[in-house]
Amino acid sequence: MKVVLFCGGLGLRMRDYSDALPKPMVPIGTRPILWHLMRYYAHYGHKDFILCLGHKGHVIKDFFLKYDECVSNDFVLSEGAKRLELLRRDIDDWRITFVDTGSTSNIGQRLLAVRRFLRDEEMFLANYSDGLTDCPLPEITDRLAASDATAAFMAARPNTSFHFVRHDTAGRVTRVDNVEDADLWVNAGYFAFRQEIFDYIVPGEELVEEPFQRLIDARRLLVHEHTGFWRGCDTFKDLQTLEAAQSSGPAPWEVWRDPQDTVQDNSVPTHRAVGFAAA
Repeated sequence: MKVVLFCGGLGLRMRDYSDALPKPMVPIGTRPILWHLMRYYAHYGHKDFILCLGHKGHVIKDFFLKYDECVSNDFVLSEGAKRLELLRRDIDDWRITFVDTGSTSNIGQRLLAVRRFLRDEEMFLANYSDGLTDCPLPEITDRLAASDATAAFMAARPNTSFHFVRHDTAGRVTRVDNVEDADLWVNAGYFAFRQEIFDYIVPGEELVEEPFQRLIDARRLLVHEHTGFWRGCDTFKDLQTLEAAQSSGPAPWEVWRDPQDTVQDNSVPTHRAVGFAAA
């Protein structure tokens, strides 16, 4: 299945970075968020990507045009640095289509802009390009394939330390819940669509508003609740959490990593001990 990645947003909540970089290019370790996400999809066999570019799209193009495999792969250097042998590769079998979809377009508009590249796809995948997860992708795609629904997406617990307050019309508090007890879920931005999704989108509409409401009314929208790791990267606190997980490694979203290739320092907590619940 082809993978549509929405890479054109302004990333206003990451202002210090987004002035110089599009949000998907904010680095986690040696690679940007976008690379980690693409590597996740490639692990499950989906290596044909369509990048919906917008804000500072030239930065994304430049990254791949000047891509250096040595940065994220082990290699052997010999013959006085004249011979380089990569011990593994990552993007050599990827196919990437770069499409300018406008600097101010919403997600629905961006998806319509790349429709011509998806005409032969019975099903395809899409992502906001700003969050990482360890969710087994077939749990989403297989569920959609086995149903008569048009779309499915992953929902996760929100990354927040706020408490949710319930009250009556007189303003008297009836309940205070933390995130885990409130039984609330958020759209995590991992989508699977059938081709019919385009029948539900009117030009100019935001994808998860009017089109999704039509799907809901038709009972053609599925959700997959993922209780494992997911973190959206909307703030610097989110970025710091992802960086901490990646530096202690292997990070939970690095499903492509072979545990036998990872040397774990027992003096450093693994990702299971890093505080992923918002502090």
